[in-house]
Amino acid sequence: MVHELAEYERAAEQCHLTEEQLTAALFGPAPALHGHVAVADDRPVGFALWFLNFSTWAGVHGIHLEDLYVRPAARGTGAGRLLLATLAAICVERGYQRLEWWMIDWNPAAGFYASIGARTMTEWVPYRLDGAALTSLAAQARDAAHAPGPPSG
Repeated sequence: MVHELAEYERAAEQCHLTEEQLTAALFGPAPALHGHVAVADDRPVGFALWFLNFSTWAGVHGIHLEDLYVRPAARGTGAGRLLLATLAAICVERGYQRLEWWMIDWNPAAGFYASIGARTMTEWVPYRLDGAALTSLAAQARDAAHAPGPPSG
């Protein structure tokens, strides 16, 4: 279903996840990724993949929902709402103060999210460092670690 989501988001060529990678991330020795699957008539119809974040101001964890996907035939059945409600319940049970996610700007689910009380966070702008820029910055840390003199960092 992750590949179905990538296709839906018009980015199928960017999705390289394998079953082995997902299994290791969810069930390896120190899993940092968590997931829930929505099932109807004994068939998976949706999923939520999430991990913990942390608010240094509030001093507590929260949940970052990395991906939420419901197959087209199951949209409007409440599967997505139940997945989000499950994550909200985890937040409440564990004392987490927030459940956050990003949504691609053209996704028609914006109305659904607003209907459950979610709000857009326009004051925060996402940034990403990857590829050559990530490698270049990492090299600076390696170079600094091997430089003579006191550590700077």
